[in-house]
Amino acid sequence: MIKAILLAAGQSKRLKFENKLIKLYKKIPLINHSLNALHKSKVNKVIIVLGHQHKEVKKIIKKNKKNIFIYNKNYKKGMASSIKAGLKKVSRNDKGFIIIQSDMPFIKTSDINKIYKSIKSKIYLVHVLRFKNKIGNPIGFDISLTKKFKNIKGKFGAKFMVKRLKNRTKFIKTSSVKSFKDFDIASDFRT
Repeated sequence: MIKAILLAAGQSKRLKFENKLIKLYKKIPLINHSLNALHKSKVNKVIIVLGHQHKEVKKIIKKNKKNIFIYNKNYKKGMASSIKAGLKKVSRNDKGFIIIQSDMPFIKTSDINKIYKSIKSKIYLVHVLRFKNKIGNPIGFDISLTKKFKNIKGKFGAKFMVKRLKNRTKFIKTSSVKSFKDFDIASDFRT
């Protein structure tokens, strides 16, 4: 089994007075863009890590049998705490996991499936999308790396692990840099 860990616990600090995951983009709550791609993908389960305004976010999430919810009570400590919370729902019998951010509406199901397929091949430990010389999220990991995430703190996320394990990383070509775009500020919602 390969699971996705969807990071949805952040405080949307750069978008004043609003939670960006609830905010509509093209008439759909932002979080549901990432979820739609995940639900259509080959990933077996989607672990949705909630934190800030967790009840409000959970209410607008598209229902699906793949969804597993977990609340990260330490969400104010940063992204690393959400990754660790999500990993609690990953089993050592799983083949791997994909870490994905919930504020990236242009993520493609086809790219998620490329990462899924790469994890299944068991050749590399890290599986990352690349457009020209730029790498981006989502990022996949072999199950053997679960322990390496135990000591990360603060804002360190999946890209940190790519840097540490560059020689064990499969770089997967993606067709557009746009898929790496995350939404942080009000003007992003007007694109």
